[in-house]
Amino acid sequence: MKQKNMLTWTISAIVYLGLVIGGYSIYASLNNNNNHLDAHAAKTKGNEEKESNNEQAHTDNHTSKKSDGKDSGHSDHVAHSEIEVVTNVKYEEGIITIDVKDKDQNSPNLQISHEKIMHLIIVSADLEDYYHLHPEEKENGVYTLKFDLPENSYKAFVDIKPKNLAYQVSPIELHVGKGHGEHKENPLKVDTNLTKTINEKTVELNTTELGINKDVTLSFDTKEIIPEPYLGALGHVVILDDKGEKFVHVHPTSEEKTLFETKFDKPGIYKVWGEFKFDGKVNSYPFVIEVK
Repeated sequence: MKQKNMLTWTISAIVYLGLVIGGYSIYASLNNNNNHLDAHAAKTKGNEEKESNNEQAHTDNHTSKKSDGKDSGHSDHVAHSEIEVVTNVKYEEGIITIDVKDKDQNSPNLQISHEKIMHLIIVSADLEDYYHLHPEEKENGVYTLKFDLPENSYKAFVDIKPKNLAYQVSPIELHVGKGHGEHKENPLKVDTNLTKTINEKTVELNTTELGINKDVTLSFDTKEIIPEPYLGALGHVVILDDKGEKFVHVHPTSEEKTLFETKFDKPGIYKVWGEFKFDGKVNSYPFVIEVK
């Protein structure tokens, strides 16, 4: 009886030990699978976050490029608020030198406007002396012209048309000799008589109402003498404000009449130069007007 009880107890112990070992093996297997699943889930989540971040970075980069107009696929649409061409004017020993470069210090491609690649307007500090010149390219982006400028201070305006690049004509100070005049608001007196005679040729200026932000017509009466063609037109008109800062180069609206149209964005006193060619010589007729 005693041996039978001992055998029963031994068998029970073996069965119990087997159950414990089996249960532990199942638990370990399940736990390992769960850890593997958790690790896989974490890895998957990490990859998804990485891909999401990469995608967002790509989106942000694309948006940034698009916003500055560089790589948006619309390279021809240049933002006019961004100046992409810079000009520099120097005068030494009777030679005017104009350096024209883009932001990468390259020579931009300039388009011909009224038969010339460049129109250089130079006026004295008091807006009395006026010169309309046409320098030619000497080398890569450098334009020169031999011209004698009297000793004075001037403002130069480089009127060009760079191809597919934003550019705005701005005054450039130019000093010749030791005597420098002051660039300030000039006490221009509005002309009461808009008829001028130069080299025995008379021109009268007539205008529509001189108001701001409206089309203004400038009509030059050449007294039945038709001007000779000059740079592909019957005449040219340049306008400056009394500070010599606001520059407007106006072209004719008709091939048969000396009519010009422009627009003023602020009131003030302006000086107008009308250029007309008679007997092979170009005369510049100055007029002072007031826009109210």
